Amino acid sequence: MGPPPGSKQSPPMKRSSTTPTSIRSLEHDTLCIIFSYLGLFDVVRSSAVCKFWNGIIKRSKLLQLLYLKQRRSSRSTFSEESLNVYLEELAIEHQRQSLARGSLHIDQWKGHSLGVDQCRMKRGLVLTGVGDKVMRLWSLERYRCIEEYSIPDGVPLVDFDFDESKIVGLLGTRICIWRRNGQRSIFPSREGQFMKGSCMRYFDPEAVVGCEDGTARVFDMYSKKCSRIVRMHTEPVTCLSLSEDQLIISGSSLGRITVSGLSSDQRVSTLRPTDSTGIKSLCFNPVSHHVFAGTTAGYASCWDLRTMRQIWKTRVSPNVVYSLQHMRCDTSTLVVGGIDGVLRVLDQNTGEILSSYVMDHGTSSSSGCSHGVTERKIGKRLPHDYNIDRIPKTARPPITCLAVGMQKVITTHNSKNIRMWKFNNLRELN
Repeated sequence: MGPPPGSKQSPPMKRSSTTPTSIRSLEHDTLCIIFSYLGLFDVVRSSAVCKFWNGIIKRSKLLQLLYLKQRRSSRSTFSEESLNVYLEELAIEHQRQSLARGSLHIDQWKGHSLGVDQCRMKRGLVLTGVGDKVMRLWSLERYRCIEEYSIPDGVPLVDFDFDESKIVGLLGTRICIWRRNGQRSIFPSREGQFMKGSCMRYFDPEAVVGCEDGTARVFDMYSKKCSRIVRMHTEPVTCLSLSEDQLIISGSSLGRITVSGLSSDQRVSTLRPTDSTGIKSLCFNPVSHHVFAGTTAGYASCWDLRTMRQIWKTRVSPNVVYSLQHMRCDTSTLVVGGIDGVLRVLDQNTGEILSSYVMDHGTSSSSGCSHGVTERKIGKRLPHDYNIDRIPKTARPPITCLAVGMQKVITTHNSKNIRMWKFNNLRELN
């Protein structure tokens, strides 16, 4: 009903654009009390939620107080550097506990109309592509597609990576750069064309392409010119990894791993494997100086670049290891995926298999996302002596690529679906 005839109607209340000081003060006090009941790791995670929470935690010096309490130290011995070192160690231990012994659920959503077999993850964003005519950038919050990048017709997308401002892709025999603002540039044929490329990595301002003729070609991404051609192998280069100290690490189809400098046109040294099976995947840990390799025969191995010696070698799969990765700065765990569809967690220092997981196709729940429905499944940890042949291959599609973040792993399977494996530390659930 409307107001009675002749009566005056009060103007609508205006909502204040700023929160009153008294309410902000109440929120501050309440949040301080809530934060005081949390452990150190949870306070760190809370500080990353928003600027307001971060400011409260910093002003209350809660992190410092919890650190001193756990370390049983006095204020006189406190330093920001010691706190940061301790928090990094705590994060690595938390990651290890979650991946090796935590509970697991898996969110799966249809990300592409055709099969997708590559993924990269950075700062809460995931880029997926290869197999489709489009790359998609996803926000891990509600699995929302925030940007799309089209592939030119008739040109296959071979490999890609991204950062805050751009996506760099290998398109057949060309390099292509998509700016996050939507502009796209393809290297001209007189400079960008080369023997068919099989892999690509970049470290701004240079992109390195591994080629089927055994060379690694180094391009300046801004002048669009090839600055160096490095002879890495006599056989095709199958995978690449770059280090921050200007090293190119490459694997070959005959199982050799070679190391060269970005400023050199010759390989520096060769890591000699104990068999001749092809190298399918590589990753480098800049903290430990360890190189990890996965082979076509199902082996994972570790090499120390300082001594050029092999540290360990483990059979992790009955066949090809397509991808192996670790979280940045993590020197504890390595995540491996391959043709048998089992997600395995290894100890970086010994090669021991800490845990193995598959998706349980029994119970599930569904919710909406920007590209349809997200299906939630339960992850299943397998016993060490479990015969994986008891699980139908349709229930464990090959893991063609994976990316590792804090308590999460993204996988692609050369299908339309993308999977997010979310791990919880058991101590968080108690």
